[in-house]
Amino acid sequence: MPITPADDARCPCLSGLTFGECCGPLLRGERMAPTALQLMRSRFTAFAAGDARYLLATAHPSTRPPRLDLDDDQRWYRLDILGTSAGGPLDTTGTVEFIAYFRGPQGRGELRELSRFVREDGRWFYLEDAG
Repeated sequence: MPITPADDARCPCLSGLTFGECCGPLLRGERMAPTALQLMRSRFTAFAAGDARYLLATAHPSTRPPRLDLDDDQRWYRLDILGTSAGGPLDTTGTVEFIAYFRGPQGRGELRELSRFVREDGRWFYLEDAG
């Protein structure tokens, strides 16, 4: 079950903005991510909030799983962006390298990934781990 932050709470992606200024409008479908980086941040926030619907909707149809079961016992708490390549408002592809940190029943862990994104019909999608 998704746990959506309040609009005046700090955004889980750690952009420095509030949820209502940053990822909230994307998760609610009020606007689309203008860049691959913003889509990456909003997808991290969706993991932190347990929003499988958003994660599926922002995965490219060619790589989208039929369903996504999120672990309610895993808490995503920090996102470090290591680098980006392309992925701007006028690009059609881009990459974002990041480390995402989590806590779960087995302790702390991290996920390091070089994510590939593609923009089709003005909309960014997560394509795959390019690492």
